[in-house]
Amino acid sequence: MSDGLRRIVALSVLLLGTGLLWAVGRSTNDAENAKNDREATLAYARERAASNDPRLKGAYRYEQGGWVYLHLEGSPEAIGFQHGFLLAPEIEDAFPAVSAGMMHSTKRDWSFFRQAAREMLWPKIDEEYKQELQGIAEGLNARTGSKLDVYDLVAFNAFEELPDYYVPWLDKQQKTPNAPNLKSPGNCSAFVATGSWTKDGKIVIAHNNWTSYMNGERWRIIFDIVPKSGYRMLMDGFPGVIASDDDFGINSDGLMVTETTISQFEGWDPNGKAEFVRARKALQYAGSIDEYTKIMLDGNNGGYANDWLLGDRKTNEIAQLELGLKAYKLWRTKDGVFAGSNWARDPKVIKEDTPQFNPNDMETSPNARRVRWEELLNENRGKLDVELAEKLLGDHFDSYQKKEEANERTLCGHVDASPRGVAIWTWGPNYPGGAVQGKATDSTMAQQLRLVARMGHPCGEDFHAKPFLAAHSDYAWQEEYLRDMVAGPWTEFHAGEIPVREQ
Repeated sequence: MSDGLRRIVALSVLLLGTGLLWAVGRSTNDAENAKNDREATLAYARERAASNDPRLKGAYRYEQGGWVYLHLEGSPEAIGFQHGFLLAPEIEDAFPAVSAGMMHSTKRDWSFFRQAAREMLWPKIDEEYKQELQGIAEGLNARTGSKLDVYDLVAFNAFEELPDYYVPWLDKQQKTPNAPNLKSPGNCSAFVATGSWTKDGKIVIAHNNWTSYMNGERWRIIFDIVPKSGYRMLMDGFPGVIASDDDFGINSDGLMVTETTISQFEGWDPNGKAEFVRARKALQYAGSIDEYTKIMLDGNNGGYANDWLLGDRKTNEIAQLELGLKAYKLWRTKDGVFAGSNWARDPKVIKEDTPQFNPNDMETSPNARRVRWEELLNENRGKLDVELAEKLLGDHFDSYQKKEEANERTLCGHVDASPRGVAIWTWGPNYPGGAVQGKATDSTMAQQLRLVARMGHPCGEDFHAKPFLAAHSDYAWQEEYLRDMVAGPWTEFHAGEIPVREQ
């Protein structure tokens, strides 16, 4: 065969092969497109059918300032169904991120958390909240066909309790070999003030949420809940979770609530009631500081141990409830201020529930922020209002170094900028976490069920995931879930508000 003929044959084979590959590829693409079209059609039909469900009556959502405002009303089952249906996209986005974090830190698989939810938490959940959680699963399934069931959602609701409180307790009980080094988290900077400390003599309360950016960028729901029983609630929260969980909320009887977690807390009661259930119940049913304290103490399991900062606009009284497991302490006043940044205050709580916490180590984040709160609040005595609270939540002064530098020691936390990290929470150098949003309100606003909120760093700075991951390969496991966290504007929300649509 001549060289010319060989070239012609080779070219023919190449062209034939290319044609076959194109045809196969086209066939494959057509089949894939047809499959996608069928799935989209089925999803649309399912969503259309479910949207006529009477349980959705009165519920709605809208987006503003980086937040999703969600109005829910009715029976526990209806509130749950509305929640699951209207927040289905956000739940299906958040669940993989949160569950990945839980499994990564504890070295436990998801079946472990489901079992804990089913056997330990579920039997002690009030019937009302069992119905609401089941409703979330049903609403989610109706909207998307999701396979998540109620036990997935119970474990998901306990994402602040199970990994950092139950698992370290269990590892110690079972003497688990090579157990991961788990520490209770230190989340949030907050204050509540009244009397001579505020501009109008009434209560001002403010809070910024510290958590991983992976979770925090998704912590963007404003819930307006009108339950069949109890008080109406306006609170920030996480999609799929029945409590605020970073805990900033007000109810229609005048209670104003926030908290900061207690660093290096140790302890768990497997016979207790989940914190997320007690916190939701307390906001829904408590009309006073005493009632709130009673509900939080009832069945206390030690999960997500907090210093609760409380206000009652009816009496102008504020309080701090430091809720350990073995010990607790309640302070209250009608002329004063309480602040929190993850330090334990009561000697008995420190001794019995946080034995590793050193209140005299001023280099560490909780104590450095405690010093800064004391400075700022004393400097601004008699001037505190919501506008000033917004500025304080974005403060970048490091009290240990005595200079402006956004890091792990500033009220507006930027741990990603710190080569030190926060060792007492097992947050390593440049951990992608810190203050992820802020909220504030006062007695006058609370009477009208109003609050202001800012999504993203309260200082207004943005976090960009791609350059961060390129510079910090230790956190590559988060790449699938870590996103840019863009700061929105301070935005006011009002219970029952329906946005005016542009014509």
